[in-house]
Amino acid sequence: MPVQIDAFYDAVTGTVSYLVYDTPGGRAAIVDPVLDYDPKSGRTSHTGAQRIVARVRELGLTVDWLLETHAHADHLSAAAWLQRELGGRIAIGRQIDKVQRHFKPVFNLEAGFATDGTPFDVLLDDGDTLPLGQLSIEVMHLPGHTAADVAYRVDDAVFVGDTLFMPDVGTARCDFPGGDAATLYHSVQRLYALPPETRLFMCHDYPPAGRAPAWETTVAEQRARNIHLRDGVGEADFVAMRTARDATLAMPVLILPAIQVNIRAGHLPPPEANGRRYLKIPLDTL
Repeated sequence: MPVQIDAFYDAVTGTVSYLVYDTPGGRAAIVDPVLDYDPKSGRTSHTGAQRIVARVRELGLTVDWLLETHAHADHLSAAAWLQRELGGRIAIGRQIDKVQRHFKPVFNLEAGFATDGTPFDVLLDDGDTLPLGQLSIEVMHLPGHTAADVAYRVDDAVFVGDTLFMPDVGTARCDFPGGDAATLYHSVQRLYALPPETRLFMCHDYPPAGRAPAWETTVAEQRARNIHLRDGVGEADFVAMRTARDATLAMPVLILPAIQVNIRAGHLPPPEANGRRYLKIPLDTL
């Protein structure tokens, strides 16, 4: 049975979330959901995530999985809120513990904050498979952007996270903690070794002027046209390009609030003595 895919584009963050299912009335997974966050007021909301909830209920789906490709730096995750609304288990690559260990002291998080992959429900290794009704999900560990990045392969589709963007945008930055351009090069080669017709679904699109947002391409298209890493580009040239480019990039607008929430599987920080929750802004750190 071919996989069914609905995409949900968030224009504010350029993020694409996915509802992946086997058949109407069947089993579903949600990939990289977005929690709306206003950095000016500090308010969260669920307008984008509600679109996914409405579609799940329209199709009569049972959500088994809430899948994160990594701890995103450009949006807050709605996985925890969607779990309360729809059920399912929140999963991410096992290497998330490295990200948690790095950022716990950066934000001086509470002593009880665990750095062992908690509070994610399931930690995934390369080659793991997850059931999805009449389909299955294969986990591909694709580090380079961060140490914890994974992609999810379902039937002829792969949800690549931030490893690749559309061919005219290129590849992910590698200057975050645990990132490495040479490692990303080899992760992309794993994707390029898949059958040419394999569909690749991006987690983000930052379209050049004159192009509407897009998020689906193929292995063949990436190998032929990716502006950073197409066929014929060697590792040394890619690493040199990526390193030079990363040195010019500003930090993502939402990196400080996003990381604090996303290493908690989308759960907000615990309330303090006054009953309010707080996100921290470390000064002169990043």
